[in-house]
Parts: sequence; structure tokens; C-alpha cells
Amino acid sequence: MTDLARYQDSLTIQRVLNTAHTIAVVGLSGNQLRASYFVGYYLQRHGYRVVPVNPRETEVLGQTSYPSLRDVPEPVDVVNVFRAPDAVPDIAREAVEIGASTLWCQFGVISPEGIQIAQDGGLSVVADRCIKIEHARYAGRMHWLGFNTQRITAVRTGLQ
Repeated sequence: MTDLARYQDSLTIQRVLNTAHTIAVVGLSGNQLRASYFVGYYLQRHGYRVVPVNPRETEVLGQTSYPSLRDVPEPVDVVNVFRAPDAVPDIAREAVEIGASTLWCQFGVISPEGIQIAQDGGLSVVADRCIKIEHARYAGRMHWLGFNTQRITAVRTGLQ
């Protein structure tokens, strides 16, 4: 198994989040109950251009959905993956081919082969991290939808 700590470096994550403008979300679903939709929606609301990549969708979040990264007609900074780990090597090859700068694999999307392909192609890699949670952490937005409880401690007071 790959040593994931190498792909969860806070400086790399902050650099990616601060320099990215366009994020292709591979596996972005039009179903509002899916995590990919929620993440795409969050990223849009925070100023990123979100490009859906899903052959089963024609439009998501008001944006045209493309069947593959090769079909996206504009430059992409980050390829954010919401697919099974066995799909990552091909996605990583496409990310290298289109000149993306980062391959970002969501929680549980761990593919040592895909990571190696992306690295060999010159991409930064973030793995087993949620781009929405990391953005919220570093942008001070953990309060969004209740993450910031205004508590410094986990100790409950006055609830005995």
C-alpha cells in the first residue's frame, strides 16, 4: 500500500487550492444527494469553475457534462476524482494528457498505480482527502453547514 501521508501534505493542499481556477470533477453526479454533487456545489459557491465529467450526465450544476477529460474544451487545473480506485489509472493518464497540474483523489479513492502515473507525468497528487473539507479547513469555512460549532473544546458543559 502507498504511504498516503506523502499525498496529504498541508502545503501542497494549500498551494493547489490557492492556485486552482478550474476543477474537473470526474464522476460528478446530478443527484443532489450524492457527495460529488455537494462538493461540486460547494466549489462553485467558493469561486472555482467546476467542469462535470460524467458520461451519464449531460448537465450538472448548470454546466455541460463531458464524457471524459479529453472532451473538456478548456484547460483544467485540478482533476478531482469521485470514481472507484480501479478507474484512477486511466483518469490519471487523461489528466497527464490534458496538462492538468493536480490529480486529487477523494476519500477512499486510493490507487497506487494511478498516483504513480500522475507523478510520472509531472502532476501534484493529493489522495484520500476531500477537496471540500480541505478548502473549508484552510479557508476558514468549517462553519459552512454546521462544521464550526464555536466550541474550542469537545467537553460539554451545562448539559448534565
